[in-house]
Amino acid sequence: MREADAVDFAALRDLEQSASVAALGHIFPPDRYPYPADRVLARWRLVLDDSAVTVLVEECSGELLGLAAYDDRWLQHLAVHPDRWRGGLGTGLQAASLAAMAERGARTAHLWVLADNHGARRFYEHTGWRLAADEREAEYPPHPPVVSYARDLGDFRREPRDDRDGRAGSAAAPTDSLE
Repeated sequence: MREADAVDFAALRDLEQSASVAALGHIFPPDRYPYPADRVLARWRLVLDDSAVTVLVEECSGELLGLAAYDDRWLQHLAVHPDRWRGGLGTGLQAASLAAMAERGARTAHLWVLADNHGARRFYEHTGWRLAADEREAEYPPHPPVVSYARDLGDFRREPRDDRDGRAGSAAAPTDSLE
């Protein structure tokens, strides 16, 4: 796993396109709604230029197999090449993203997912996400509904260590006070 850089934008688009076409054809029939490759490519350029967003990728022999993009509170993108579905890549990318959010101080992570993307929703629910109350329209035609999910990051937060013996415990030194 590594962080993506500016030279990866086309490969990110290609990976997202492979995953989207395979998973979302029932929502975006390709004969009626061709994949918006140019718009998605432009979006990846913006994402990679955004210093608040981290993009992680998994690759093998120079080919991107999975991606996750996140900021301090939002899992913005998660995709795995269809040939690698159910192999643990998505779980690993998601876990790395959530751990980084927790390390940055987030207590809860959020995401949007297409309401009719049943496979993704099952995956998220299986990995601890809960449906939230928000709903909106997708950016791309035919503008299907998108629903929000939230996930507590408690299991990704590190326990403070007691400096005396290295075990979990109080991180405060007994004689230190800011009062």
